[in-house]
Amino acid sequence: MGFPEIRLRRLRTTANMRALVRETKLSVDDLVYPLFVRPGRGVKEPIGSMAGCFHLSPDLVADEAAEVADLGIPAVLLFGLPESKDDRGSGAWSEQGAVQSAIRAIKERVPGLLVITDICLCAYTSTGHCGVIRDGRVDNDATCELLAKVALSHAQAGADIVAPSDMMDGRIAAMRQALERNGFDYVAIMSYAAKFASAFYGPFRDAAESAPGSDYSGTELRDRKTYQMDPANAREAMREIELDIEEGADMVMVKPALSFLDIIRRARDKFDCPIAAYNVSGEYMMLHAAADAGLLDREVAMMEVLTSIKRAGADILITYHAKAAAKLLK
Repeated sequence: MGFPEIRLRRLRTTANMRALVRETKLSVDDLVYPLFVRPGRGVKEPIGSMAGCFHLSPDLVADEAAEVADLGIPAVLLFGLPESKDDRGSGAWSEQGAVQSAIRAIKERVPGLLVITDICLCAYTSTGHCGVIRDGRVDNDATCELLAKVALSHAQAGADIVAPSDMMDGRIAAMRQALERNGFDYVAIMSYAAKFASAFYGPFRDAAESAPGSDYSGTELRDRKTYQMDPANAREAMREIELDIEEGADMVMVKPALSFLDIIRRARDKFDCPIAAYNVSGEYMMLHAAADAGLLDREVAMMEVLTSIKRAGADILITYHAKAAAKLLK
């Protein structure tokens, strides 16, 4: 059989027909909304490099979390800034740190909302790197010990999921052991398992005040390529994901999303655990800039982008578009 018996346009005739046969269903349940927390009270400062995003103090983060929950979004992802920075990033595990305070405030205000916390040192170190620097390099194992302390402090504050983004070898095992030893066996780990050294993090680094220091110009420490992945490597990404699952990760993440849809698909085909994808700041602002220039429809493009990430195989979509998308999906 062929034309005219087979006419695929029959399945596109109306909006209801298209909805009936749609293969990929995007839901508000898929979304996670990132939030940036800084010390203080009553703080709500626009982030210049990220439209519609703010630095919030813990009290106002709780208000934002309540709005997120009202939209039906099941989870937020917290990033923090410290009062001060040092070479070890010690503010990251302070009991009174911005993230720890925000977790407690959110859990008091919206107990059912899932709180995911980013585990990294880059926003807390005076060097801007994700780990401790010794002898001109990032010391992997010493960093893992500190990351485990951060994860434990977040669990003690009430986090549901800890999400290490540093890309140190062995950090999942270190965190899992610390959580288990201290009675937090129920806290899940969402590993940034395949995090690539990407140009699309630029706006985020402004928001998190976490760019590597200028002192490292001309050295291997001028960027994060000695620990974040080479964007050219797909097979290596599968090895990274597999190792993290073996070490105790409950969920894994591919970051960024749009430049690495093929990695999401490979991961979906190979692994059975939940897979998250991070629609990062540069991807978010690229769409906003094009929409502001009148080059595309903001809402239509946003939903197309998010659907493509879901279609590639992601179960969880971390995106700054989450609130806007949720309003369209409700």
